[in-house]
Amino acid sequence: MDVLVTGGSGFIGQYLCAELTDRGHDVTALARDPDPTNLPEGVETAMGDVTAYDSMVDAFEGQDAVVNLVALSPLFEPKGGNRMHDQVHRGGTENCVRAAEEHGVERFVQMSALGADPDGPTHYIRSKGRAEEIVEDADLDTVIFRPSVVFGEGGEFVSFTKRLKGMFAPGLPLYPLPGGGTKTRFQPIWVEDLVPMLADAVEDDAHVGETYRIGGPEVLTLREITEMVYESEGKSIRIVGLPMGLAGIGLKTLGVVPGFPMGGDQYRSLNFDNTTDRNDVEAFGVSVDDMRTLGDYLGVA
Repeated sequence: MDVLVTGGSGFIGQYLCAELTDRGHDVTALARDPDPTNLPEGVETAMGDVTAYDSMVDAFEGQDAVVNLVALSPLFEPKGGNRMHDQVHRGGTENCVRAAEEHGVERFVQMSALGADPDGPTHYIRSKGRAEEIVEDADLDTVIFRPSVVFGEGGEFVSFTKRLKGMFAPGLPLYPLPGGGTKTRFQPIWVEDLVPMLADAVEDDAHVGETYRIGGPEVLTLREITEMVYESEGKSIRIVGLPMGLAGIGLKTLGVVPGFPMGGDQYRSLNFDNTTDRNDVEAFGVSVDDMRTLGDYLGVA
C-alpha cells in the first residue's frame, strides 16, 4: 500500500514510518519541515502544513491510506496560545479529510486522545473531540485511536516531570506537586507497543468504523511517575503537596508570562485522569501482560 503519515517525522511518526516500511508499504512522511535523517531508508518526505490546505493537498495524490498524527502537546501551552489547538487539531484534520476525499484515499486513521470530547474541559480535549466528529462524518473508511500518554525514546512525557520541578521549585530540594501528585492518574503506553496497532488499522478492514481507547499495562499517579523518573537517575526527591487551588492560581498567573510553558489549560488537565476502564488492545491480539511498563523502560521495574 501507499501510505501517507502526516506528522511523519515526529515522535510517534518516526516509529510508525519504520513499522509500515518493515511491513513492505511505500511510506511518505508529511511535515512542515521534514528531516529525512530521522526516518528509515526508503521513506519519502513531503513538505506541507495541515493548517494550510494548498501546501499539503498534493501529497495525498495516489495514497491508499492516511494516518493523521499531527498534534500539539497537551502538556504545554502552544506558541500562539490555546487557539492553536483548534487550528491544528480540528482545522488540520478537516483539511486532511478533505484532501483524502478529493484524492480517493480509502483508509483514514486518526490519532485522537483519551477523553476527547467537543464539550470537554480543556482546549486540547475539545479540539480533539471536534476533530473526531469530522473524521466520523467523512466519506472514508476510518479508524480512530484514543491513547493515553505515550512514552519512548524521543518522547516528552518522561522529561515533563523534570520541567514541572523547574517551574514549581527551581533550585530547591523539595518537589511540590499539585495535589501531591496523587490527583491525576495516567496509563502510559510504550510507543513500540502502540505503532503496530496503528499499522494493523491501516491494513485490516476489521478495524474500520471503530474508535479504540488504548492504554498501557498499568495506571500510575503523577507522583509515582515522578519518583520513577528520578530513581532511574539515581536521585531521591522529597515530594510535598501543593494545594490544587494554589497550583491553579500559579499556573494561570504565570501562563501570561511570555515563554512560560504552562497555563490554565494544563491546570485543568491535572484535575481529571488520563486512563481508560476499557482498554481495547485485545482487538489487536495484544495482551496487557505482554506490554512494556514505564518502570521497565526506565530500568526501575
